[in-house]
Amino acid sequence: MLLGVRHHGPGSARAVLAALEAHGPAVLLVEGPPEADAVVELAAHEEMRPPVALLAHVADDPGRAAFWPLAGFSPEWVAVRWALARGVPVRFFDLPASHTLAMRDDDGGGAGGEEAREAGELRLDPLRVLAETAGHDDPERWWEDVVEHRGGHRDPYAPFAALAEAMTALRETHGGAPGGTGGTGDRRDALREAHMRLRLREARREFGDDRVAVVCGAWHVPALAAKAAVAADRQLLKGLPRARTEITWVPWTNERLARRSGYGAGITSPGWYGHLFAAPDRPVERWMTEVARLLRAEDHAVSSAHVIEAVRLADTLAALRGRPLPGLGETVDAVRAVMCEGSDLPLALVHERLVVGDALGEVPRDAPAVPLQRDLTRLQRSLRLKPEAREREIDLDLREENAAARSRLLHRLRLLGVDWGEPVRGRTGSTGTFRETWRLCWRPELSVRIAEAGVWGTTVAAAATARAEALARDAGSLAEAAELAERCLPAGLGDALPAVMRALADRAALDADVGHLAQALPALVRSVRYGDVRGTDAAALREVAEGLAERVCVGLPPACAGLGPDGAAEMHGHVDAAHRAVVLLEREGLLTRWRSVLRALAGRDRVPGLVRGRCARLLLDDGQLPGDEAARLMGLALSPGAAPPDAAAWIEGFLAGGGMLLVHDERLLALVDDWLAGIPGEAFTDVLPLLRRTFAAYEPGVRRTIGELVRRGTPGRGGPPAEWETAPGFGEGLDPERAGAVLPTLRLLLGERTTDTGGPAGTARGTVTA
Repeated sequence: MLLGVRHHGPGSARAVLAALEAHGPAVLLVEGPPEADAVVELAAHEEMRPPVALLAHVADDPGRAAFWPLAGFSPEWVAVRWALARGVPVRFFDLPASHTLAMRDDDGGGAGGEEAREAGELRLDPLRVLAETAGHDDPERWWEDVVEHRGGHRDPYAPFAALAEAMTALRETHGGAPGGTGGTGDRRDALREAHMRLRLREARREFGDDRVAVVCGAWHVPALAAKAAVAADRQLLKGLPRARTEITWVPWTNERLARRSGYGAGITSPGWYGHLFAAPDRPVERWMTEVARLLRAEDHAVSSAHVIEAVRLADTLAALRGRPLPGLGETVDAVRAVMCEGSDLPLALVHERLVVGDALGEVPRDAPAVPLQRDLTRLQRSLRLKPEAREREIDLDLREENAAARSRLLHRLRLLGVDWGEPVRGRTGSTGTFRETWRLCWRPELSVRIAEAGVWGTTVAAAATARAEALARDAGSLAEAAELAERCLPAGLGDALPAVMRALADRAALDADVGHLAQALPALVRSVRYGDVRGTDAAALREVAEGLAERVCVGLPPACAGLGPDGAAEMHGHVDAAHRAVVLLEREGLLTRWRSVLRALAGRDRVPGLVRGRCARLLLDDGQLPGDEAARLMGLALSPGAAPPDAAAWIEGFLAGGGMLLVHDERLLALVDDWLAGIPGEAFTDVLPLLRRTFAAYEPGVRRTIGELVRRGTPGRGGPPAEWETAPGFGEGLDPERAGAVLPTLRLLLGERTTDTGGPAGTARGTVTA
């Protein structure tokens, strides 16, 4: 009995169940790798939850792998579960994975990715060709009409006979004739079908011709029914390469079953098909109820009346379109019109959660797995960090033991190339080190990454340590070694730090480029801070970081001399990075030396204006440059003898991100105003891009205030001081009315009360008290 099916078709699954019940076979042959016979019994395990997949990989090269996904509504899964429940032997009879994974691509094989078992391996889509032949432009809709919505056949074998006849005609018309080696199916199909025929003959000899049931893709049925010589099939399979493989069950997701993920035998709506298979009756009514429940959970107002009207509209649309029952298209249109009020935004949620679905399968604990996978599973359970197919974010307070352990696990997995979690900016947006935010999403291919990482060790900690030590040996630059150190500390890999520190010291000793040193310094300083908050001993790392900072102090002045515009822009970034790092190191002697380097650079003519201006600004922000001195440096930079482009570069370095300086210091504003007014016309065009880049970065309110101040006149040019002082809020004295207006907002922010000081009306009468 040959039961040709569509992979992941609920209608095919129901038909297979009916045929098996009617026939009562003695053995079941299923399309899939024969190596799976060793683990097929796990399909009946109470902890097994589809969707799942068979994963086969080369034993010494886990990256060469293939998947055979199965959903709860897949005909193969339904047949296997039926047979195991009744004690019927189950055998997989496709080409062994040991051959499939060993064959080169030009041999019709190849490895990696999912096993594209049907349309993905063909140059034509049989379903699309049949739909177009029947006059339909949508294969999924045609399949729903002729298979999914038409059950209750008196003859349980009739659907399979019709599909076999259609596939025979297709193969005769488009090539790939039964038993052939060429045409649409290519050599891989020929090899697979030859092996299937050999295993089918063996089963028939053992159990009898009428006691064997075969569940396979409908495309292969004509080839299995064809008369082919045993010798020819054996000759075709002779000499195939072979690799030692391992196989197990792994969780799968609905999203990976979808065709949009690139899976060749995928479907467009796994969630909808799962509903069609599971619904005992009234599938449309049950579906609309699930949609309403989802939308209500997302705070959309959906009532029972909406559900009733949506069902009626779906039935009406099906009748107008000549369909036997409402399909996915009709239900989607009804949901959009009735429950979503014409909006596609809530409909996108319905598509993601229900039409495709976010189901993630489960496999039993005793399923074969590499030791690293078993250790990861243990950690996931102990840390209560369950893998989920739906993307979600978690906030971790590293001061808590469980959160810190979760963070270490996720960082270690990232070192191993298993990107289950991706770090994102925390909700506070701060640079603090006690909180982390992660975006988690489990994808089936991570099972392959775990198998690959198993070469580094049997536990996550041991594997991550070995991987870090290998990366340290292979680090090609100081920046790479510094980044590795930054990754090791949050991962809690203290055992790997000695090798990383040796790599750091070696690269630092050989690298004399100040830019490279400055690039590596921030990562090291962040690592020191991570060591502090996580209780990791980072003393050796601090010593290296301080040594790098000392070398930057020595090498920076000569490196800044004689730079062109591009070199000055790059050095500007290095100075900023080094300054932040030195401040965070919090070593007084080093900080004093660094500030002396900034003072020297700020007053040196041979240093580009962009760097001089930035050094002056950093000193001013740290309170190390008096306002008079800042005005003097600006006056020198903007003097008539200075070239306009160099002066504009100084302005960019000094004022970048500091518009409030001009708002609150009339002397600086007057200097900039005078300089701008005195630029010759022929030079103004050259400096305009630099000025626009500087001032465009200011907040709109800051730009508006600067414009108002210039319009009224500055003390240094045109406007008398009296006029300047009349600008509300910017004089030297106190403006009681404006100050008093702040107090209500301040009370709300601080949650404090005020007492009346008895001041006159219109003055600041409130005194903030605890």
